[in-house]
Amino acid sequence: MQLPLYVVDAFTSQLFHGNPAAVCPLTSWLPDALMQQIAAENNLSETAFLVPEGACWRLRWFTPLVEIDLCGHATLASTLVLSLLHPQQQQFRFLTRSGELVVTHNDTLFTLDFPQLALAPLPHPEHLAAALGVPVVCSTSATSKLIAELTDAASVASYQPDFGAIRQLNCSGLIITARGEDCDFVSRYFAPKVGVNEDPVTGSAHCALVPFWSRKLGKTNLHARQVSARGGELFCEYRGERVLMSGHGVLYSHGIMNLASLFHVSVKNGSPDQRGLST
Repeated sequence: MQLPLYVVDAFTSQLFHGNPAAVCPLTSWLPDALMQQIAAENNLSETAFLVPEGACWRLRWFTPLVEIDLCGHATLASTLVLSLLHPQQQQFRFLTRSGELVVTHNDTLFTLDFPQLALAPLPHPEHLAAALGVPVVCSTSATSKLIAELTDAASVASYQPDFGAIRQLNCSGLIITARGEDCDFVSRYFAPKVGVNEDPVTGSAHCALVPFWSRKLGKTNLHARQVSARGGELFCEYRGERVLMSGHGVLYSHGIMNLASLFHVSVKNGSPDQRGLST
């Protein structure tokens, strides 16, 4: 079996920047265990798999360790790939674990319509400050993520994470953020518990960051930068229950996965015998 595989740098207009995501368009689903193995083999923060379903696409995202509920950069990457396969189409609808997501595009600018992540008080903020080892201005929780506001943008950019301490936090991911100097806010995102020590640019984190900074700054249109080593840029709009995130994407590669050796036809019962699916 041979399947197409694309790699796209998302939330950037430059190769080798932004967040690389693998995209695998399918005609029907592979076994879950195999999709997880492909994601581990790719060893990117996310691999997206999509299958057409009516006028939409069913979209699933896998880190090297687990399937996740929401991913922005791999959704942007999937839309870029679909825009190459369907050049006349400017809007794409995805059915996901987080509901229906709509992405529109104009050339290389993609706009994602995502749900906001509701903010809630953090029960023990002192634990978060202790884990980070740096001063925290304020903190909050957003579904399974934690947000820590640091004193300034330089503190976010220079922060040296202790992944062991972050892994012990009661969350799937940690966001650190501060007011920006050449933008409204900056951030970084760490999720070692799901196999991603630091995610270069994180759309789902901005589903919490945009409401957070919209309230603090008193504005609904926000320019954001994720100041990881690769860096990325998002143009966001807060619309109450929804968050719009716009960014660019660049195709890095298009190749073929050769999975023939995983599938051996068994004459018993006249059905395929799938082997080699476990690590």
